[in-house]
Amino acid sequence: MIKTATRFTILTFLLLGILGYSQEKKKFSSIPNILQQINPSNRVDSWVLVYNSYGKGEEIKISGKVNYTPQFSGFNLFPNEDSFYYIAYSKGGKVNYITDLEGLKTFLDRIDSAQEAAVMLAAEGYMVDEEFKDLAGNYHEDNSNYYLDLGKLTSKECPYQKTHYTVTVNKSTGTVNNVKDNGTYIELYNKKCANNPRLLKIEKKEEPKKDEPRKTPKRK
Repeated sequence: MIKTATRFTILTFLLLGILGYSQEKKKFSSIPNILQQINPSNRVDSWVLVYNSYGKGEEIKISGKVNYTPQFSGFNLFPNEDSFYYIAYSKGGKVNYITDLEGLKTFLDRIDSAQEAAVMLAAEGYMVDEEFKDLAGNYHEDNSNYYLDLGKLTSKECPYQKTHYTVTVNKSTGTVNNVKDNGTYIELYNKKCANNPRLLKIEKKEEPKKDEPRKTPKRK
């Protein structure tokens, strides 16, 4: 009886440990490191991932040799970036290029990691926000799903606004099972915003004082 109780206790702690580990949130690394962990599901002969910044290309992942032509446009996983990425791959003796997020989705085809899930969701407007990883740049997983906390640019007008979501992605099918809206985590106003609360306070003027009646000087 004692042995049975001991075994049950050990089993309980093991299950709790596994559950706790699966629910532990992990922060995504930088955008280049995320992209370095992707792999094509479709068969290609060789491919290279290139990062272009201010006209200078840097190969950040190489799988075989590809004789490619440098590209002047590409995809981004974060809005308002001056730099971009592109992929050149060789298949059947022909070199092809991926310069947009839809093409990147097709290239990956299947999700094999949380990093690839984040990349696939970038085509839907979601992003790993490197400045706010606690809110919009982390994930956890269990046997069935990835749970990604990601950001999204929800307004380019005044105010500039970002919202964070928890997106549940099924590991087997790659489909999004649920999207939870966690609310706005940043709002930025500029000087031209008509609804800028600070600007409204500054422009609010005090009511002009009424002119006091003019006093007539007394005669001596």
